[in-house]
Amino acid sequence: MDFHPELKLPAEAVDQITQETKDGKRDEFGVAQVELFHNSDGQVYCLLDAPDADAVRHHHEALGIECGDVHEVTGLL
Repeated sequence: MDFHPELKLPAEAVDQITQETKDGKRDEFGVAQVELFHNSDGQVYCLLDAPDADAVRHHHEALGIECGDVHEVTGLL
């Protein structure tokens, strides 16, 4: 999971991410979006399934988005 403090996503970007998530799309780094949490203040949390933290960083770099700290998380289910 990673956090973007100031990444105001346009509705079109949210729609595209939603569709790609539903389709189970993986990028060339093996990264797939699991969930994306965002608010109108531009704060975004990305929950990604990825081989490792470097893949997450490369995923963001390819999109032209700065990637800060990457935190490995596990779920309950």
